[in-house]
Amino acid sequence: MYAAARRRIFIPLLLLALALPVSAHAEMTYDLEATVRKALADNPSIEASRATALGAEEGRKAARGAFGPSLSSTYSYTYNDHKKNTRQNPISDDDYYTLTASVTQPVFTGFNLLSTYQKAELTKESAELAKNLTELSLILNVQENFINLLVARENVRSAQATVDRLASQLQVTQAYYDVGLQPRIDVLRAEVQLSDAENSQLQAQNALETQHARLNTLLNLPLEADVDYKGELTFIPTPLDLESSLDVAASNRPDLLIARKAVEIAAKDLKIRESDFYPHASASFNWSRMGDHPRVDGSEFASTEFSSWYAKGTVSWELFSWGTTYYATQQAKQTIAQLKAEEANTWQEALYEIKSRHLSIGEAAKRIKVAQKTVDSAQEAYRMALARYQAQVGTNNDVLDAQADLSSAEASLTKAQGDYMISIARLYNAVGEKNPGLNGNP
Repeated sequence: MYAAARRRIFIPLLLLALALPVSAHAEMTYDLEATVRKALADNPSIEASRATALGAEEGRKAARGAFGPSLSSTYSYTYNDHKKNTRQNPISDDDYYTLTASVTQPVFTGFNLLSTYQKAELTKESAELAKNLTELSLILNVQENFINLLVARENVRSAQATVDRLASQLQVTQAYYDVGLQPRIDVLRAEVQLSDAENSQLQAQNALETQHARLNTLLNLPLEADVDYKGELTFIPTPLDLESSLDVAASNRPDLLIARKAVEIAAKDLKIRESDFYPHASASFNWSRMGDHPRVDGSEFASTEFSSWYAKGTVSWELFSWGTTYYATQQAKQTIAQLKAEEANTWQEALYEIKSRHLSIGEAAKRIKVAQKTVDSAQEAYRMALARYQAQVGTNNDVLDAQADLSSAEASLTKAQGDYMISIARLYNAVGEKNPGLNGNP
C-alpha cells in the first residue's frame, strides 16, 4: 500500500520535472543585437558562405603543395606469349613483375606555380570578403525586419487605441440617440467608423504576426516559436558624417575590396598565361626492379642486375604555338581592363548609396519632428472635440474627424520613426560596418 502511494506521488512529480525545462525554454527573449547575433550563428546562408571560405583555404593549401616534389609508384605484371630469345638463347621470362618509383621536382615553371599559389591566396581572401558581405546583408535583413516588427507592434497598439476611442464614442452617441438628443445617422456613422477600425486592427495584427514569422525564419527557428522580440522605436544619432562614411567604406566595404581582389586575381591569371613564354625545368629520380616472382627479386636470367635507378634533369621550351599563348595573354589583359572598370563603377555606386542613405536619414529625422508636432495637435483637437460633443456644443462628425486625424498622425509618426532607424541600419551596411544593435558598439 505504501509502495502504491509512493508511486502515485512520484509519477506526477517526475512528469512535472520533465515538463519544467520545456516550459522554462518555451519563450525566448531577444533584443535587436541578440537577434542579429543569433541569425549570424544559425542562419543557413552564413553556413554556406563559411563553407565556401573554408573550401578556398583548402584550395590555397593545394596550390602550395605543388611547390614540393611528387612521388609516384607503379607495380605491374606482364605476360608474353613466349620467352624472348637472342640467337636461340632465352634472355627473358615469358612473364615477369615490375616495381618502379619516381620522384619529380619542378625547378622552374615560368612563374606558373608561384602565380597559381598567389591566385589561390587571393581567392581565399576574396571568399572571406564574400562571407563578410553575406553577413552584412543578413545583418541588414534582420535589422529591417526587426524594426518593421516594432512598427507593426506600434501600429497594433495604435489600432487598438483607435478601436477603443470609437467604441466609446459609439456608446455615447447611442446613449444620446436613445434619449432623442442625436439622430440615427450619427449612430450609423459611428458604427461604420468602428467597423473600419476593427478591420484595420486585424490587418495590423496580421502584419505583426507575419513579421514575427519572418524573424523566426531568419534565426533558423520554427515558424511558431514563442520568441519575445524586445525593442522600441528610438531616435539614434547619425553615426558618421558623409566624409567619414566615405573613408570607412573605402577600407571596409566588402564589395569594393572584392572588386580590388578580382583585379589582382586577373593579374595572376595573366602571369599564368605568360608562363608559357618561358622554358620549364624539372628534375626527377627513378628507381625500378623486376623479377619472375611477385617479390620482384630477379629471375634466372637476372639474378643480380634486377634493380636499377637513374636521375634526370629536363628543360622544355615551347617555341611556337601559332599565337595560342600570345592571344591568351591579350585576352587576360582585356579581362584586367574590364575588372578595373567594374571596380571604378562599384565605387561610384557606393558613393551614391552612401549619399542617399545620409539624405534618407535627414529626411526621416525631419519627418519625426513634424509628425510628433502633428500628433500633439491631433490629441488636443480630439480632446476638445470630444469635450464639445459631450457638452452638446459640437457634433459627432467633429469627434470622428478628430479621431481620424489622430490615427493618421500616429501612423505617420510610427512610420517616420521606423524609416529613420532603417536608414541608420542601411548607412552602416553601406559603409561596410557591422553594428548588430545599432548602438555604436560593433
